[in-house]
Amino acid sequence: MSASGGTKAIVAALAANLAIAVAKFVAFIFSGSSSMLAESVHSLADSGNQGLLLLGGKKAQREATPQHPFGYGRERYIYAFLVSIVLFSVGGMFAIYEGYEKIKHPHELEHWYWPVGVLVFAIIAEGFSFRTAIKESNQTRGGLSWAQFVRRAKAPELPVVLLEDLGALVGLILALGGVGLALATGDGVWDGIGTLCIGVLLILIAIILAAETKSLLLGEAAGTEEVAKIEKAVVDGDTVTKVIHMRTLHLGPEELLVAAKIAVQHDDTAAEVANAINAAEERIRAAVPIARVIYLEPDIYSESAAAAGENPAKSPGGH
Repeated sequence: MSASGGTKAIVAALAANLAIAVAKFVAFIFSGSSSMLAESVHSLADSGNQGLLLLGGKKAQREATPQHPFGYGRERYIYAFLVSIVLFSVGGMFAIYEGYEKIKHPHELEHWYWPVGVLVFAIIAEGFSFRTAIKESNQTRGGLSWAQFVRRAKAPELPVVLLEDLGALVGLILALGGVGLALATGDGVWDGIGTLCIGVLLILIAIILAAETKSLLLGEAAGTEEVAKIEKAVVDGDTVTKVIHMRTLHLGPEELLVAAKIAVQHDDTAAEVANAINAAEERIRAAVPIARVIYLEPDIYSESAAAAGENPAKSPGGH
């Protein structure tokens, strides 16, 4: 994975979740708290998710093959999508089931200090993990809001870790609230309600992750700023006079395909057009380094033909 910040955030989250999962499960054994069982499964699922993200980053580094000529960059999107499925099925659905069972068959918590102590420890550990994810995200977020960053990021790892850590912190607070109310009232139903809330929270986060990674899997175009830089780089005002229409597609977080029909002078020789295309490709790569696969088709631009014909910008993915 080329984004070292993403890898650092994933490793920090993995280490925190493994330690927390063990602590939560021990607390469940001693206390019988369903919130602690749901949270231990949640942390275990999160640990598996971080493992999936690391595996996806490793697989994405494979060289292109004849069967996959554009490489394996989208492996990162596939594994990020799998994370949303694991979070939904293992984390969310299990927590809802446990919450329902605990509400239906409540029992008093035993050794209350175990779940309370572990939850406080877990909040601190998850806080450090969340802080690492925020710090690494700020290096690439720029002026985007957090919601915009999650929606627009082409590298899925940091948004996934951010949402997981946020969900973990909120889930821990819900678990602490459920355990606290169960202890204060002597009614174990509150523990089940806290568990149920954790399940709903995890499912909501899983749905958001699935929607965002689905968009990446389908294929997203370059951002507005990158498109503007590419258009400016293509036109030299001499041989290349205009971008007639253009398509861009992310082959992976750090690899962009650019295909464009460009207008050239009608009296240019084949050699002049070929040289102009080569020069335009160099300018594009200098302006947008992730534009690694470029196809430029020369044409003679006609205003009357463009006015009479189909507008390329209205076709799917058009610009």
